[in-house]
Amino acid sequence: MSQTLYLECYSGISGDMTVAALLDLGADQQVLESALKSLPISGFETIISRVKKAGLDVCDFQVILEHDNHDHDMTYLHGDHHDHQGEKHSHHHPTEPGHHHSHQEKKSHAHNHRGLPEIIEIINQAQITDHAKALAIRIFSIIADAEAKAHGVDREQVHFHEVGAVDSIVDIVAVAVCLDNLDIREVIVPEVYEGRGFVRCQHGTIPIPVPAVTHIAASHQLNLHITSTEGELITPTGAAIVAAIKTSDQLPKQFTIEKTGIGAGKRIYDRPSLLRAMLITDKTKKQDGIYKLETNIDDCGGEILGFVMERLFEAGARDVHYIPVYMKKNRPAYLLNVICTKADIETLEQIIFEETTTIGIRRIQMESTGLKRTVKRIKTSLGEAQVKVCELASGKRIYPEYASVVELSEKHRMAYQDAYHIIKKESEASEGIRDRELVELNRFELPLSS
Repeated sequence: MSQTLYLECYSGISGDMTVAALLDLGADQQVLESALKSLPISGFETIISRVKKAGLDVCDFQVILEHDNHDHDMTYLHGDHHDHQGEKHSHHHPTEPGHHHSHQEKKSHAHNHRGLPEIIEIINQAQITDHAKALAIRIFSIIADAEAKAHGVDREQVHFHEVGAVDSIVDIVAVAVCLDNLDIREVIVPEVYEGRGFVRCQHGTIPIPVPAVTHIAASHQLNLHITSTEGELITPTGAAIVAAIKTSDQLPKQFTIEKTGIGAGKRIYDRPSLLRAMLITDKTKKQDGIYKLETNIDDCGGEILGFVMERLFEAGARDVHYIPVYMKKNRPAYLLNVICTKADIETLEQIIFEETTTIGIRRIQMESTGLKRTVKRIKTSLGEAQVKVCELASGKRIYPEYASVVELSEKHRMAYQDAYHIIKKESEASEGIRDRELVELNRFELPLSS
């Protein structure tokens, strides 16, 4: 069941702050760690921990690089009047305008760059979902376009420094994986707070907001709120994340907060460096409202209908099915049913009109109830499997994903049902779920006769 995310960016936004906030919201840490391990790059490690910010217990996500840079040095970035208080920050600028290298680092890494096509290839090789890959590539593409404008070059000429590229790949892939894991499809970001002044970079001192951020804000209509804070609150990565995922800048007039997560930033300014993320429910509209599109088709072949089903699923349909029916004059036909959200109606209807012979489609608004669910990757004796964990009032239930069962049953040359049973049983043990058959037996166990 897709969820709505509200990002409260009163202290700006960066990649690491976003990852931490999403982990605090409940994104699966094991799924994230497996995804990052699958990246075909080296020279980094990640640390997920709890820290105190303004007396609050919040999540911290840190990328540790073999070759660090001045992004961790507040005195370097803003001058001696900024006391870094022994803390680091991870507001990263992956390309030349804002990537802070010392002279020695600049010499040793000047020859080591990555272009956008190379980064896209790295993301595509990662063992993450197609949706997460597409989102990560979109975020990186937004940064590349902004840097191209800042430098006055074509997008193909933008090159990411080796150190900054690794840092940003990790942050951006982590954000995409966590959003996908939480099944977030709507994101509300009313405004993003930014500081003022100047920040040092490889080529000198540049104004805040830095050029890449201003170009992203202009291209994607981000609502900026300039504060009196002396310092950079929005990083290019943070701005690109908002640009890629924001679906609205208007909060509902009435909403409830289902869960809150807070991510820690590393910079020290006149305000705590925190990004608060909330899963919210809009109370001004019916919840979980879905639509059913249906039409009778009596002159389309089976092959065409099979192709239509594939196109409808690819375009976002939640479910598609056909029911054999008899129409007037006893003509055999099919009743096509498509379940979808309101936002997808126009696209799906266009596909139906284009691909079938129907001349009319009925729309029916419906309500639905769904279990809260999380997709996880769990290690089993057959290998790593993807499962869906559903939550009921009485406990959790686990359902192995079809693709994982097929993959592992083929790998071990065993029956689908046997592989399914093993994955389900071992996943339940991993999640601390007691054997359901034993639970049912205990419920109905009779007392022993004397």
